[in-house]
Amino acid sequence: MDDGVAAMLQTLNDAFPAVERMAAQEARAAVAARRMPVSNLDDATAEDRVVDNAVGPITVRVYRPRGIGGTAAPGVVFLHGGGFVLCDIDSHDGFCRRMAARTSSVVVSVGYRLAPEHPAPAAAEDAHAAFDWVVRNAGELGVDPQRIAVAGDSAGGNLAAVASILCRERGTVPPVAQILLYPVIDPACDTVSHRRRATGYFTTHAALQWYWRQYLGGTELPEPAHLVAPCRADTLAGLPQAIVVTATLDPLHDEGVAYARRLRSDGVPVVHRDVRGLFHGFLTMLDFPPAITVRDLLWSDMRRALSARTAAVAS
Repeated sequence: MDDGVAAMLQTLNDAFPAVERMAAQEARAAVAARRMPVSNLDDATAEDRVVDNAVGPITVRVYRPRGIGGTAAPGVVFLHGGGFVLCDIDSHDGFCRRMAARTSSVVVSVGYRLAPEHPAPAAAEDAHAAFDWVVRNAGELGVDPQRIAVAGDSAGGNLAAVASILCRERGTVPPVAQILLYPVIDPACDTVSHRRRATGYFTTHAALQWYWRQYLGGTELPEPAHLVAPCRADTLAGLPQAIVVTATLDPLHDEGVAYARRLRSDGVPVVHRDVRGLFHGFLTMLDFPPAITVRDLLWSDMRRALSARTAAVAS
C-alpha cells in the first residue's frame, strides 16, 4: 500500500466514529463535527431551492460553474453518500462545486429524506422526484433537458442506480448517464471484499450493516426489492449508459464490480474505473493527492457522457 494512502487510512480509522454503536442523531452530530471548511468556493456559485414533492418539500442546491455561457448547459443531479443516514448537501458542497467546474455543468445536489426517520424507499422516491423536477424545470435552470445525468457516491450511488430504473419503469425522461461512485448495491453484505476489508479500511462491514438496518427499518426489503437493491431488478436492459468507479480496498468493491458487469451483460454501455490501492470515499477528499488523477479521469468520462443526448424528452 502507498505510504500516503496508509497514513490517510490510519487518520481516518482513528478519527471516524463507530456509528454502529450510536443512535442516528448522535452519529450525524459526530460526523458533522469532523467537517472541514469548504476551500473551493470560487469553483461555482450556489443557490438553494425547494422542490415540491407529493410527500413534502425537498431542498436542493444548484451549482453553476464560473463563466458558464448563455447556451443551455448539461446537468447533473447529485445524490450524496452517508449510508442513507448521515451527511447532507453541506457535506458534499466542495465536491459538487468541483464537479460543476470541471464538467462545465449545472449540478443539482439533493437533500433527500434520511433514515431511520424515513425508511426505504423514501430516499429513492426523493431521488426520482428531484431528477424529474430538474428535467421539467430545465429551461429555468439553464440546463439542456436531453443532457442531464444522475450521479451519487456510496449510498447516493445506490439512489442514482434506482432512480435510473424508476425513470424506465415510470416512463419519465431518463438520465443521459448514471454515474455510480463506489455504490452501495445490496444489503446482503456477503461478498469476499466485505469479509477481507471488514475493518481497517475506513468504511467497515459493521457500519455498512448498520446503515442498511436503518434504511430498511429492520431486515425486510420492500417490494419490489430493486427499490433498494438495484441488482435485484429482473433486467437492467434499457438503462442509460453508466460510469462506475470502484476501489479495491473498499468492502463494497465486489458488489460494485458485479453491478458494472451486470449492466454490461444486459446491454448497457459501461465505463468502469476499478481503482487499485484506494478506499471508500476517496473521491470527495479534494486535497488528497492520490484522488486527483482519478477525479480527472472521472471528469473526462462525465464530459464525454454529457455530450450525448437522451432518446426522448417528455412533452
